[in-house]
Amino acid sequence: MVNLSNSFSEDMYPYIKVKLSVNGRDYEVLVRPYERLIDVLRYKLSLTSVKEGCGRGECGACVVIMDGKLVPSCLVLAVRANNKKILTLEGLAPEGKLHAIQKAFLDVMSVQCGYCLPGIILATKWLLDKNPSPTDEEIKEVLSGQLCRCGSYLRFVKAVKLAIEYLKEGKVYFDIEELKGFPLQGG
Repeated sequence: MVNLSNSFSEDMYPYIKVKLSVNGRDYEVLVRPYERLIDVLRYKLSLTSVKEGCGRGECGACVVIMDGKLVPSCLVLAVRANNKKILTLEGLAPEGKLHAIQKAFLDVMSVQCGYCLPGIILATKWLLDKNPSPTDEEIKEVLSGQLCRCGSYLRFVKAVKLAIEYLKEGKVYFDIEELKGFPLQGG
């Protein structure tokens, strides 16, 4: 019988220093070579909008924008993110503000359980950064990479269209104070 208890050792995988720019803030993080970006973001940087859904890059719950690309953070090794710029939902708007995309998703009441929403909002941000006037088909194509178990897809498309209008009007950020009395907040 082979004894496997000593075959794996943390010493076999030494820490590597990784430099990340996340939401405009620079970090140096020690990671093992096998650690995923999602785990670094969630458990080392406490950015919990990045959700673990499928762990296979199929559901969109963990997407982030990395150097202008929409990527599933569950499939990115943290060492591959070295010297990259990463945007999560937490960095979408300044403190005390909501981005137009977030406001639009609330305005059309697209939020149900909310688990998928950070990834959907980031996918929308990525799309609108590339194309500020997407067609319905382009919106649906980007949203097709985002799974929502509550089935809010029609409201998501409506929210993207509303966000486009806000942005065209120059309304990029909204004060959170404007949400007082919003039904989801118990008011």
